[in-house]
Amino acid sequence: MVEKIYIVRHGFRADWFTTDWKNETGLPRDPPLTDFGLTQAKELGDYFFSLPESERPTAIFSSPYYRCLQTTKPISVALGIPIYVEHGISEWCSPVMPGAELHQRAGSADFLQSFFPEIDRCWSPVLYPSPKGENVAELHERAADFLSRFIPEVERQFPGKHARILLVSHAAPIITLVRGLLDDRKLDLRVGCCSVTEVARRSSCASEWTTRRLGDGSHLRDGAQKEWGFRDL
Repeated sequence: MVEKIYIVRHGFRADWFTTDWKNETGLPRDPPLTDFGLTQAKELGDYFFSLPESERPTAIFSSPYYRCLQTTKPISVALGIPIYVEHGISEWCSPVMPGAELHQRAGSADFLQSFFPEIDRCWSPVLYPSPKGENVAELHERAADFLSRFIPEVERQFPGKHARILLVSHAAPIITLVRGLLDDRKLDLRVGCCSVTEVARRSSCASEWTTRRLGDGSHLRDGAQKEWGFRDL
């Protein structure tokens, strides 16, 4: 049974710093990390490696966006575990205007493995975001739908294997995931780059979760940067 979920936001992204960045995947809105973001990712890998083995995640599920996979790579290398690509925790895209082009789906595990050999292609995503985009309410519904499918699928596909898992995603999806786990859509949460949120099952009820920490950046030399929450809209 999955007993603990770590949720991490990607590192500092290049388009926050410059307009001159290389698009590796060809996907719109898919910038890489800056050098600072790569340093944050390395610090994140060091942090998870510093945990006792009994506390480390044993499976990593990442958004298919390049910046998330770059963030995930040092953790995968440090812990010696593969990366599973999960589209259900992809970036939030706002609703498209009538007559406008639909949002392009991010790359598959097969495609992304050429950039990140740590990817294990055995995992099939449990959910894909709508190419029409989502409003805030729909993003919350996506998170709820994802959680209802994802946790049972992990337990079905890896029976008794992964009590602690790590999700690497984006600010808005992370907030809705945490709200969904805690059953609190009004939770006022802001998450910074490479911050860690940790939730665990209540021992008295397998369907209820409690927080150990929210958006914590204390493991980073410069703390959490670029914090974001829905109040910033």
